[in-house]
Amino acid sequence: MRLLNYIAANIAGTLLRLLPFPCKTGLIKIGNPDGNSPVFLTGNYRLTVERVKRALRGIDAYLLVANSRGINVWCSATGGRFTNHDVISILKTSGIEELVAHRNVILPQLAATGVEAEIIQKKTAWKVSWGPVYAKDIPLFIENKLKKTPAMREVVFPWRQRTEMAIAWAFTTSLILALIMLPLWREAIFPLVFIVWGLSFLIFISFPLYSHWLSSEGKRIGFVFFDFGQGGFQLILWGILILGLVAYGILIGGFTWGFIFRWGFVLTVVVLILSLDLMGSTPVYKSGLHEDRLLRVVLDAEKCKGAGFCEQVCPRNCYQVDRNRRMATMPRAERCVQCGACIVQCPFDALCFESPKGEILPPQAIRKFKLNLMGKRLVKAEKK
Repeated sequence: MRLLNYIAANIAGTLLRLLPFPCKTGLIKIGNPDGNSPVFLTGNYRLTVERVKRALRGIDAYLLVANSRGINVWCSATGGRFTNHDVISILKTSGIEELVAHRNVILPQLAATGVEAEIIQKKTAWKVSWGPVYAKDIPLFIENKLKKTPAMREVVFPWRQRTEMAIAWAFTTSLILALIMLPLWREAIFPLVFIVWGLSFLIFISFPLYSHWLSSEGKRIGFVFFDFGQGGFQLILWGILILGLVAYGILIGGFTWGFIFRWGFVLTVVVLILSLDLMGSTPVYKSGLHEDRLLRVVLDAEKCKGAGFCEQVCPRNCYQVDRNRRMATMPRAERCVQCGACIVQCPFDALCFESPKGEILPPQAIRKFKLNLMGKRLVKAEKK
């Protein structure tokens, strides 16, 4: 039964990845935990919960499921949907305090963009540790005495994740377009669905081949207001499809300008939808639709104490901490996705965002104002 639930959650979670997928909040006992067993906490995105439960097989532990509004922890924490209050609430109402002798809770690292470890400890006396980025690494994390390797801290975009994103975009896009085309051009539905799925897999599976052309800096030439990134990948893809369409029309002897115009328009819509937020659909780039992509993290060396909070929560391994000099540096700053986790977690306020104009977004503003659906923070930057 557990296997069936896991399979069902993976299928539904993959097909409906672009939508909230909530499950019940509360306390789950894994194995036969006792007063010394580790306590894990995650959001109530069902796919994540099922994967964490599966990763904990054979381990005696407690799993707290807090309310993240059915959204994955990275998106919900960054967008203000998974907050300090949600973590405090589940710690206080689940009964976990009566079940364990310690006060250590392990949160997903990607929740560090919105959940403040310092606040949780002050208000509940529970000390927060940041677990690995991926649930599959939890057993090794426990074996390693709750210490993460650099690989456990870093988000990647392997073929499996790219396949899941391809399916998510293809399913939602083909369903919507099929419903729109049903009363307008019914005979085109099946070839359209085929094209959508083919393009979606082409875009995401081939991502490593063109990813180095993408850039979050500035606006590039594209259709209407869309940001196509350096190299205009979507524009190139659209041109190839139109040439293929012309060749197909000539090959079957059915070439007409009406045929080219109708399918050219449809392909334009498909390419725009599938590549609307190409960089934002990956964990390794900031969304091209978010203004935060233009910000850079600034480190104040005078305030830095080298505690290493930034290193522990950075999903791109941008930081390196010199324990002897008690100083953090950013030798891989170009990899930053401007998630803000390092700024939120630094207890010394040694980090902040700086805009291209030199304006400063202080730590307290990043902690208070989260990103809305359009990637905007309702806060004004400060002049230097």
